[in-house]
Amino acid sequence: MVQTLRVTERTGKDGVLHVSIPLGAPEADFEVVLVVQPKVTEPSAAASEQPGWPSDYFALAGSIDDETFVRPPQGELPKPVEMA
Repeated sequence: MVQTLRVTERTGKDGVLHVSIPLGAPEADFEVVLVVQPKVTEPSAAASEQPGWPSDYFALAGSIDDETFVRPPQGELPKPVEMA
């Protein structure tokens, strides 16, 4: 059985992270893969008011899952203005 565990821990004053994972299987062998990354904190209200894209600006609003949908012709763009 493969288990994925996600925990948030804090390093000690010495900068060492101690992780204890109770598995309930005494004297058993396990392969352990550990990925360590800094915890992402939510931006403060002041940071979200700074100029830029809103946090959900690029979120997908929806999609068309109708296989018969056909995009109608969009017409042609006007010719660019020539600069001399």
